[in-house]
Amino acid sequence: MKVLYAGTPETAVPPLEALHADPRITVVAVLTREPAPVGRKKVLTPSAVGRRAEELGLPVLTANRVTEDLLDDLRATGASIAAVVAYGALLPAPALEVFEHGWINLHFSLLPRWRGAAPVQRALMAGDTTIGATTFVLNEGMDTGPVVATLTDEVRAEDTSGSVLERLAREGSPLLADSLLDVASGRVRPEPQSGEPSAAPKLSGAEARVRWEDPAPEVANRVRGVTPEPGAWTEYQGQRFKVERMAPAPEVTGIAPGHVEIREKHVYVGTGSCAVELTRVQPSGKKPMTALDWARGQQNREQVAFA
Repeated sequence: MKVLYAGTPETAVPPLEALHADPRITVVAVLTREPAPVGRKKVLTPSAVGRRAEELGLPVLTANRVTEDLLDDLRATGASIAAVVAYGALLPAPALEVFEHGWINLHFSLLPRWRGAAPVQRALMAGDTTIGATTFVLNEGMDTGPVVATLTDEVRAEDTSGSVLERLAREGSPLLADSLLDVASGRVRPEPQSGEPSAAPKLSGAEARVRWEDPAPEVANRVRGVTPEPGAWTEYQGQRFKVERMAPAPEVTGIAPGHVEIREKHVYVGTGSCAVELTRVQPSGKKPMTALDWARGQQNREQVAFA
């Protein structure tokens, strides 16, 4: 079966590799977003999917929006169905009608929960304990199409959005391959989504700021959800200070929100409830380090506090 693959970030690379290696499927071309400026020097850099597709010897189409020329290029691939993983743009009706069997999207949530660009991040920030992935038929809505298949997984104590996305991308790859074949063959009839929908818009940098006045579980969930991107941060001595790892410490109390204390070689920060234990940080202009090494290096330790 001839398949067009559409995706952009690193998360979308494992499904591409899996489809390319599947003997039942021929990936005839890859659609990804145009090179984007990266780093302080704003160097135009191809997407992770685009780079990997070129390494695999696959034709690459780059576009941030659908044009008549792109529609012609899509038709010319000869694909009968398309697979989509985090392409990064809504597709209008003319594009959705290009392929005989449509577009099958792998989305990293249990739809209709967490429709949008940041489903895993929002799930962890909300304290969800069950996560998953859904394959569905794309329509003109935001992740509103009928469901083909799902898988579920549990959130682990050490999980961040980065680790969950990596795991779901890997576990969701065979789900996507089977869904493409099931839809194209007619073995599976996609079913309308059911349940209460929730939105998962892209995270802003402001949302990644730690709010120490929140209860400890909410503080820890926020950090997990925004790690590694856009990255949790707070302010220390007027500069941005990155927070990489922490966990609630319900046995530790009596520390004001944002205040830092070292107790028996552990670094604790007060919140709106109990403390959290801080384990890894990155001060402004420095490399990541253990929270204990950082805290020991501060003068007037009794007055150390985050804003």
